[in-house]
Amino acid sequence: MESFIGTKVVRAEEMTQKEFGDKFKPNTGDVTLQNIEGYHVQYDNPEGSVYDSWSPKNVFDEAYRALDGGLTFGDALFFLKQGKKVARKGWNGKGMWICLGKGNPSLHAGAFWNEHTRIFAEQKGGSAEVLPYIIFKTADNKILMGWLASQTDMLCDDWCIVE
Repeated sequence: MESFIGTKVVRAEEMTQKEFGDKFKPNTGDVTLQNIEGYHVQYDNPEGSVYDSWSPKNVFDEAYRALDGGLTFGDALFFLKQGKKVARKGWNGKGMWICLGKGNPSLHAGAFWNEHTRIFAEQKGGSAEVLPYIIFKTADNKILMGWLASQTDMLCDDWCIVE
């Protein structure tokens, strides 16, 4: 068999295996259910319905991280590529976040903000390809195009999704 890694957002609440059985499978008479620590986990299905399951605590804790400050930099990049804004809880400025600029396969020369890039686009027949880039919203409410992560940013596990 091949190995895979998955990333999905789920909702969860602490619940023992017995509590889950009592809530979602009442009157089944299943005496094997125990007071094992775990989580009621709820997944969204593509057609809009939900799927409820139970996971032991250690299995859940190994597979999931909190969206409000428990994400890795790799997780943050995953969510950036899905169009989300992300930030670090450890950033000292208020209201700072990053998002992904999608780029443009054929930006017209007149749309470039910089004289040098405009001239380059004109020399290439009137347009040029702009690659994706990371945008940073600063603490003093400015936009920085082309943000780069520090080693600290890349190694921290305090990233979160910004609504």
